[in-house]
Amino acid sequence: MHLSHEPDAPRGDEITFDQFLAVDIRIGTVLSAEPFPEARKPAFKLVIDFGPAIGVKKSSAQITDRYALEDLPGRQVAAVINFPPRQIGKFMSEVLTLGFGDEAGAVILFAPDHAVPNGARLF
Repeated sequence: MHLSHEPDAPRGDEITFDQFLAVDIRIGTVLSAEPFPEARKPAFKLVIDFGPAIGVKKSSAQITDRYALEDLPGRQVAAVINFPPRQIGKFMSEVLTLGFGDEAGAVILFAPDHAVPNGARLF
């Protein structure tokens, strides 16, 4: 499912600008975070507010190595909001929360360094 996450992996196939625009990446604020012990890989269940146009969505995020549950509410995160929902165990993940692997391979969330309105789109 995933391509290599290694920093020295070759670049992906070339895409057009229209293909890039088809991926809808938005900012949302985490409303709540819960453990997800049923997940095959360690993960949290996130509830994220993407503003009035998109609404509140759920995400399974494999971010347990670098984040504590209590630190996530109120944090802004980036997510792909136009993938189809994906069933992960008994949980329906509606958006793909984005991050990058650090030197140890743990996921570091991708987020703005200044607050932006929920629902703001990447361009």
